[in-house]
Amino acid sequence: MKNKWVIFSIIGLVVLLIFWYAATYNSLVKLNEDTNNKWAQVETQYQRRVDLIPNLVSTVKGAAKFESSTLEEITRLRSQWQSASNIEDKVQTANQIESTLSKLLVIAENYPALKATQNFIALQDELSNTENKIAVERGRYNDAVRNYNAKIKTFPSNIVAKKFGFIEKTYFNAKPGAENIPEVKF
Repeated sequence: MKNKWVIFSIIGLVVLLIFWYAATYNSLVKLNEDTNNKWAQVETQYQRRVDLIPNLVSTVKGAAKFESSTLEEITRLRSQWQSASNIEDKVQTANQIESTLSKLLVIAENYPALKATQNFIALQDELSNTENKIAVERGRYNDAVRNYNAKIKTFPSNIVAKKFGFIEKTYFNAKPGAENIPEVKF
């Protein structure tokens, strides 16, 4: 009778361990997919911004003749973002786009005729709306990364994470100096 109890206890413990292992693996997969989904949402908003850029550039070009290097830089960065192959490259290029767009909008402020055109106002509003959406999606992505990274680092789920190759994801961080207003010189 005692042997049966020990055998049933061991079998029960093994079954519980298997269920825990499977549940932990499944939760890691779900958290990983959540971070992938959140990053896709960030990319969707970036794509929206990148799609707005040609219209903004055309509007600005038509209304003001200034610093073509800024317009060329925006076009180059747009192409660079679209061809980036990994998250880090996309984040870096997105930060450069933000900086250059800020510069473009600050420059455009000095052209009253441009500021008065309906196209420019509509594009500026759309771009502002898109920037707000990007900020929201970045925050959601970082929340998902925090949850995922915490799960793969904490005991005992870190055992399963290591066994199946779940690796830490990178937070979306603003580039150094992003808190500063871009300087524009004429």
